[in-house]
Amino acid sequence: MKIFIRFYLDKTKVNKENKSPIKCRITFNKKRKEFSTGIFIEPNNWNKNSQFIKQDEPDAVQKFTQLSLIRTKVYKAFLLLQVQESAFTVQDIYKTYNGEKLEKQYNVIEFYDRYLKRLKTLIGIDIKQVTWSKFDYIKSDVKGFIKWEFKTDDIPLKELKANFLKDLEYYYKTEKGLKQITINKKIQRFRKVIKVAVAENYLEKDPFMLFKAKPIKNTIVFLSPDELKKLENYKFSQPRLCFVKDLFIFCCYTGLPYRELMDLKSKHIIDGFDGNKWIKINRRKTSKPLSIPLLPKALDLLNNYSRDDFIFPRISNQKYNSYLKEIGAITGIEKKFTTHMARRTFASTVLLYNNVPMEIVSELLGHSSLKITQDSYGKVVEKRISLEINKLK
Repeated sequence: MKIFIRFYLDKTKVNKENKSPIKCRITFNKKRKEFSTGIFIEPNNWNKNSQFIKQDEPDAVQKFTQLSLIRTKVYKAFLLLQVQESAFTVQDIYKTYNGEKLEKQYNVIEFYDRYLKRLKTLIGIDIKQVTWSKFDYIKSDVKGFIKWEFKTDDIPLKELKANFLKDLEYYYKTEKGLKQITINKKIQRFRKVIKVAVAENYLEKDPFMLFKAKPIKNTIVFLSPDELKKLENYKFSQPRLCFVKDLFIFCCYTGLPYRELMDLKSKHIIDGFDGNKWIKINRRKTSKPLSIPLLPKALDLLNNYSRDDFIFPRISNQKYNSYLKEIGAITGIEKKFTTHMARRTFASTVLLYNNVPMEIVSELLGHSSLKITQDSYGKVVEKRISLEINKLK
């Protein structure tokens, strides 16, 4: 936190009396601010090295006293900003010296804390607790990065440069060992906070406007029609595996995520306008209502488990995934079984392979936009086209 105040003679400008103005240059954090002192002297009466007005200059003592007062006033403004313990720039020092009112300046982590505090009030209204926690984790990451990169606890918001995200990405890879897909998600959330700072005029423009995340090649893993049939016909001796298999198959024909599967109650099963049974439930992640018609195989499983409260017995996501790995190993289906694979099987094998339009798939999955569905399942459509072309051949 050092400030440098220096006076110099601007010889490029001369008034009618052949005198040049003395200017003041403030340097802080490698940034400069120059302004005129309003004092003019003969060019030959200025000592550049000692910053002194020679006695030959009329009113030399008075003019030098004015320069001393300006230096003192600038330094006083600098000390005042330091006491406030907020981020400030060389421009803020000049404004304080000039008696101008300053806008609040934030540091990066300081503003992030403010964002989290406001976001917390929306828990249970617009967002879930888990969403807030994800943003909180990013703050811890960025704080660690700033300490690692800049050797300080925080940096001014206005000093964010375009390369900040590149360096953060490098930090995530080398220090945290994260994969690109996880890094992209984290950077996306951090950028959202910065965009709020821009919207609230704490930043003139988005410093990351030209940043592009590295593309990820998503491989959608799902069960083919033959694999799904093989799993359906397989008889397990252990009751726990029979139960998990039923849950998985049910999701393969409904596309329900794990949380909605566990939340499913009798009240969510309704008689639709078409005379068929439908699932009507809100998706927790997007708060979007899900309306899913029950296919015969899903309906058969539902009839086996329907109870007064939750339809299916409770099982943790961790145990569910653990048992699914056993199922994959026992059946010999060489794919990584996860809770989400059933959802992908519903979208691919059950819907897209049977010519259900992409927009309907998006609606049944409860995606917040069609683009998400297209990005995830575009390759599946290509494969379907390839199969049809092979039939034509």
